[in-house]
Amino acid sequence: MSQTFMWIFFTISLLILVTLIVLYFRGLFRSQTFYKIKNLPSPSTANFPVTIASLSDSFITQGKVTGFYREAADIFAARLEVINSASQSIQFETFIITPGKRADDFAQALIKKAQAGVTVKVIADTYGAKSIPQKYWHTLKAAGVEVLLFNPFTWRDPAANLRRNHRKLLIVDGEIVLIGGAGVSDLWDGNDETENHQPWLDYEVCFQGSLVARFQGIFLQHWLDTGGSLDWNSASSSQRHEQEETLLITKGEDPTQEDSGIRALFESLLQAARKRIWIASPYFLPNPNSCKILQQAKSRGIDVKILTMGVNNDKPPVRYASRRLYPKLLKAGIQIYEYQPSMMHAKCLLIDDDWVSLGSANLDSRSLFHNDELNISTSDRYLFPQIEQFFLDAFANSRLVSNRDLRHRSLQEHLIGRLTLLFRWYL
Repeated sequence: MSQTFMWIFFTISLLILVTLIVLYFRGLFRSQTFYKIKNLPSPSTANFPVTIASLSDSFITQGKVTGFYREAADIFAARLEVINSASQSIQFETFIITPGKRADDFAQALIKKAQAGVTVKVIADTYGAKSIPQKYWHTLKAAGVEVLLFNPFTWRDPAANLRRNHRKLLIVDGEIVLIGGAGVSDLWDGNDETENHQPWLDYEVCFQGSLVARFQGIFLQHWLDTGGSLDWNSASSSQRHEQEETLLITKGEDPTQEDSGIRALFESLLQAARKRIWIASPYFLPNPNSCKILQQAKSRGIDVKILTMGVNNDKPPVRYASRRLYPKLLKAGIQIYEYQPSMMHAKCLLIDDDWVSLGSANLDSRSLFHNDELNISTSDRYLFPQIEQFFLDAFANSRLVSNRDLRHRSLQEHLIGRLTLLFRWYL
């Protein structure tokens, strides 16, 4: 019995040691440089887009918002509608896809179009799609849908599997693009492990215009990098629309501490703010540099509000770790809102009365330094008030966190939060 215990202890210790060694060489304990910029132009000035694009290696393009969807049912309906309208091509990539009605409806729509001669390409993250049976993919492929699974696990380089494709992108006929935070899953309808089973809080935005060609190029590059082949004759081209607004497209692609477009985008926008910073991030685990920038912004008199997940969430350990960061932020005067009705899954940054940045990226180290992400930033006159109202409605249905709330945390939350925070670099 004693010998068995020793073997178990040895095995567990060895696994922990190997994990720590891998994380060490992946930079877990490496110190970060502070991203500090002085005298950035105001978000309301004409040269602001060029400045941010230069700092974050973003594409400057134009486009027009043609739809904003903020209910799970509306998001999935909008996706099916544009898929059903396709006559030439459908390109889609996602992180989360799980078995259920949404995945089945999605597959049926793609199969119908592929059988009608539409070129259909799908990139799904291997980890995010781990619960999908192989039969699902075989059915799609048999109907003519081209499917690639992003970054499958390999024993030749197991640490590389930490990189995920977190993007959510749908392009149809080179004319329409939908971007947001929702996966293909019944979870967004409230079919989760929380108590109230209410639909998740998320959104999707539809764009048309010149930017679609940029998104298509980003998708096709990802397709080739993932091992796919491409017939350029099947690629559609977008048409320019009247009254297009300036937009920035920022892609995170195999980022590092020294080279992260998403980090540069977020921290540049935060430091450029003059009036307010409103952040929506369910997995709110900012690195020390981001925390410092937020504290400095508040000291300059800027209205800083954080919207994040509350008690109804899909990752309790991450929430517990996040709450360990709250005291210093609350002390600085930053307001933190925990959404109450359901899981808050939206990712968005609102700056002053001008700019919003939205897409797949959270304010955490995984999005900044490990994931392939995709964000779009704009001062679009139609979209900005929609996002602003989205925040206001969410704040009204949230609990404003106080120091008293934190003092009443359970011992379990304290311990799990402390342990989880040690690995926030990879959460």
